[in-house]
Amino acid sequence: MLPSERARELYLAVLGEGGRLRMSEVRPEDAARVAELAELGLLVAVPAEASYTAANPRAVGGRLSEELRSAGTRLLVQAQEMPALLEDLTRAYDLTPRKLDRSGEVRHVHSAAQIRRLVQELGRACRTEVLAAQPSGGPLLVLGDTLAQTRAFLEDGGCLRVLYEPAARADGPTAEYAAAAAELGARFRVLGESFKRMFIFDRTTVVIPAVGDTDSAAFVDDPAVVAFLLGMFERDWRRAEPAQWSAVELDRVGLPVHAQVGRMLAQGLTQRAIAGRLGLSERTVAGHISRLRELYDAETLFQLGWLMRAVDGDAKSEPGR
Repeated sequence: MLPSERARELYLAVLGEGGRLRMSEVRPEDAARVAELAELGLLVAVPAEASYTAANPRAVGGRLSEELRSAGTRLLVQAQEMPALLEDLTRAYDLTPRKLDRSGEVRHVHSAAQIRRLVQELGRACRTEVLAAQPSGGPLLVLGDTLAQTRAFLEDGGCLRVLYEPAARADGPTAEYAAAAAELGARFRVLGESFKRMFIFDRTTVVIPAVGDTDSAAFVDDPAVVAFLLGMFERDWRRAEPAQWSAVELDRVGLPVHAQVGRMLAQGLTQRAIAGRLGLSERTVAGHISRLRELYDAETLFQLGWLMRAVDGDAKSEPGR
């Protein structure tokens, strides 16, 4: 709506010549700027004199201002009327059933054998990363039944991270698998608190137990849900502690970790010594000791050790021991 800089210069040049420009004097390079000024009304053609006359910018400005106000009023009226003008289309849209986006779904499987088969198929198809939260321990079977398949996955550049509960360290097959897989590059951690079982493949598919049914599982592909579950795994992984599985001395009778902690307390070992013996952090051992103190209603660590020695002595004196 406003004249360009070159058009302004031409208008000022016309004023310098007395406010008149002969049509025969218009240079080819000025033709577009003359046309611009004429369209705005700043130059008025006078055919009888074959010339252009400069108009008063004040009058031109007033006219253009009025045109803008009129155009703005028309636009405001149209804006107010627009919803009503599209009412029939809006009503049709609201009444039309729309197809759901099924790019990500949750599939439920209710057969233990089928769950295992599907999980292993996902493991074989996985190319970059497997994340597993397996509280109860046990060798990781998602990459097959043998350590060789785990080795092949890792040697191809895959990443394997597994989260166990501390009690899993007292399970022979679990410790044996973890020690061997760790040598190949897999990473294992233990978390001394409750967490949910899940397997995450290539950050695109998650397998979790179905609620209230140990023989059912949900296979989740929805990106938003996968991202949420991945965040839960990463949160638990950060709170968990690395473990040296090869250094673990397993109890021959398969005692749970808290029971092993209690037995070592009864033998007079310190918290630090117990942590070193079991390959756990002192914080994890402190958690087990805290639970044992609640269980035995012991006010001090000395009292707990004395109570544990009494219980251990009674157990050894039972017939058949």
